[in-house]
Amino acid sequence: MENLLHTVVLMLEGTQVTLEIFFITLLLALPIGLLASLGRISKLRPLSLLMEFYIWIMRGTPLMLQLLFVYFALPMIGVKLPDIAAALLAFTLNYAAYFAEIFRAGIQSIPKGQYEAAKTLGMTYPQTMRRIILPQVIRIVLPPVSNETINLVKDTSLIYILAMNDLLRVARTIVQREFDMTPFVVAAVFYLAMTFVLTWMFKKLEAHYGKYEN
Repeated sequence: MENLLHTVVLMLEGTQVTLEIFFITLLLALPIGLLASLGRISKLRPLSLLMEFYIWIMRGTPLMLQLLFVYFALPMIGVKLPDIAAALLAFTLNYAAYFAEIFRAGIQSIPKGQYEAAKTLGMTYPQTMRRIILPQVIRIVLPPVSNETINLVKDTSLIYILAMNDLLRVARTIVQREFDMTPFVVAAVFYLAMTFVLTWMFKKLEAHYGKYEN
């Protein structure tokens, strides 16, 4: 029992790194994704093409490759980032691209008549987006955003390749040292607990916004 408690304490320290990557990535990727989606549907052709290219690159290449590129390739051109900053850059750019497509689909699902009605009332484009479009988009995109957020929890395990002491790396280190598979089971429980909490939170949000569905 004492050995198990020691293992849990060590893995809680690794969980802090995992949660830090998760929360900061989510905090940055959601607004960046929203801005990228607006750029993607912009009538400014160069901006639209640039966002389309960015989304294509981020979604078309593996996140692990992007992590390795940021961590190993950028220093070759004089850009040296701390481990956690490199991980956050790769995660944020990757997930912002996925969120951008989710937001784009949500925005484009709103009938054009609502834009025209807002324009008739004298609303500017930013006012229309803030007061009419985005409140509806939030309800529409919650399910896919929920899925991507849960994927983000699991994808944080990829920072293992950067030699950062996240939950998975701590578990593997203990297994190699003590020849005991228990840490992997504990790690699985930790990941399941995190995804359970997120699933519960998003169900509450979907129920809340579902009240306003026509």
